[in-house]
Amino acid sequence: MIPVQGYAGATVAVLGLGRSGLSAARALREGGANVLCWDDFDPARAKAEAEGFALRDLNKNGAFDDVMTLITSPGIPHLYPTPNPVIAKALAAGVIIDNDIGLFFQSFATPDWTGFDTAPKIIAVTGSNGKSTTSALIHHVLEHANRPSQLAGNIGRGVLDIDPAVDGEVVVLELSSYQTELARALTPDVAVFTNLSPDHLDRHHGMGGYFAAKRRLFSEGGPDRAVIGVDEVEGQYLAVQMAQGPADDRVIRVSVDRKLSGVGWNVFARKGFLAEWRKGRQVGSIDLRAIKGLPGSHNHQNACAAYAACRTLGLAPKVIEAGFASFAGLPHRSQLIAETCGVSYVNDSKATNVESAAKALQAFKNIRWICGGLEKEGGLDGLLAHLDAVKKAYVIGREAAGFAMQLKGIEVEVATTMQAAVQSAIADAQTGDTVLLAPAAASFDQYDSFEKRGEDFAACVQQALAHV
Repeated sequence: MIPVQGYAGATVAVLGLGRSGLSAARALREGGANVLCWDDFDPARAKAEAEGFALRDLNKNGAFDDVMTLITSPGIPHLYPTPNPVIAKALAAGVIIDNDIGLFFQSFATPDWTGFDTAPKIIAVTGSNGKSTTSALIHHVLEHANRPSQLAGNIGRGVLDIDPAVDGEVVVLELSSYQTELARALTPDVAVFTNLSPDHLDRHHGMGGYFAAKRRLFSEGGPDRAVIGVDEVEGQYLAVQMAQGPADDRVIRVSVDRKLSGVGWNVFARKGFLAEWRKGRQVGSIDLRAIKGLPGSHNHQNACAAYAACRTLGLAPKVIEAGFASFAGLPHRSQLIAETCGVSYVNDSKATNVESAAKALQAFKNIRWICGGLEKEGGLDGLLAHLDAVKKAYVIGREAAGFAMQLKGIEVEVATTMQAAVQSAIADAQTGDTVLLAPAAASFDQYDSFEKRGEDFAACVQQALAHV
C-alpha cells in the first residue's frame, strides 16, 4: 500500500466504493486522514463499514461542511454529460475534488528514496487503443531485464495498492481518460500516448474534451520524456507542443503509417520491421513478424511505443527484442486461444470500438468475423474500408439485425448468441481461416464486461471443437 501524504488529521470523503474507492479509503486512513465513505449501493456501503470506515450520506445538505477533499471513483461523471448529484454539491461547496491517481502521484515518493542508488520512475501510458498491451509489454520487458517493476492503474493492481518502491524500480501505469481528466497531480517520468480515436464522447463532451483529458498527462505532468504516436493529427499536435524544436529528443515520435525522418528521436514500424532512428541515423531494429504475441500493425504500434519507453530507461535494443519474443499477449487482445485443422481462433473481445476492430481485421487473413453488441456513437462506417479479409460475419447481440444491416458488401449471418455464432463459424471454416471475435461494440447488452464476453467465446470454441 502507498499511504497518502498530505491529509493527516484532515477530513476526506470518498465517493464510490468499488476497487479504486476502497483502495483510496484504506490509503488515506493509513496516511492519517479522517475518512468518510459513501456509495449509493447498500452492499458497497456494507463492505466499507465492515472494514471500519465511517459512512456519511453525501447527498444530504451540509454533508461537506467539514470536508477538505472529495475523492471520487473514475466512473462517476463530474462534469459531462451532467455532474453526479454528490459531486455537484461538492462543487457548490468549493470542496477540492480528486481521484486515486492524483493521490498516488502526490504520495509515491518518500524520504526513503534519499538512500537509493537509482530513484524509482513512473511510466504512464494513455491513449484510445493499445494502452493495456503497451503497459503490459513494458512491464514484461523490464521483468525480462531483471529490473524491479510493478504494473498498476487500469490494469493489474490499483495504484494505491502497490508496494512502496524499492531502489531502481519502475512502476508502469495504464491510465484511462476517466483517470487523467480529474487527477490533481500527474507527474510521470515518462508519458506515453498511443493513439486517439472516438470513444467516451458523452463523458468528455466530444472529441476535444476527450483529447484534452489525455493531453493532461503531458501538459500537467511535464514528463522528462514523452513517447507520442503521431499517426493522428492530435498526436502530431501534442508532439509539437512538447518539443522545443525538431532535434529535441525528449520527445520520441512513434508511427506505423510511415517512415519518420528528421534529426529527432523516432521509432516506427513498416512491413513488420521496427526501426529506431536518432539524430538522422538508425540505431536499432527488430523483426516483429515472428512474435506471436504481437500480431498485426496495431500491435506493432504498441511494440514501437513500448520499445521507445524502454529505451528511455537505457535498455539495449537486443534486451528489448528478447523481452518481446517471450511476450504471450494479453487475454482478450488478439489472444490465440486455439489452433486446429488449419484454423486459428482469436479472442479480441477488447476491440470494443470501430477503430480497434478495424485494426484487428487488418491483422489476419481469411476471417470468419464474430462481431456485434452495444453499438457506440458514430455507427460502423469506419469499418467498411477494412472488410477485404472478411469471408463472412456472424453478428451477436440484442440488436444484431440492425448491426448486420450496416455491414455492406460481405456475407452476414444474424447469429444473436455467441454459441450460435461460434458453431456457424466453425462449420463454415476452412484451412487457413481465422475465426476472430472483434466485436466493434460494447458488451453490456449481453455481458457484464468485455472479459466475460471473451471468456464465453473461448468456452464456446472449446466446447464446439470437442464435438467436431
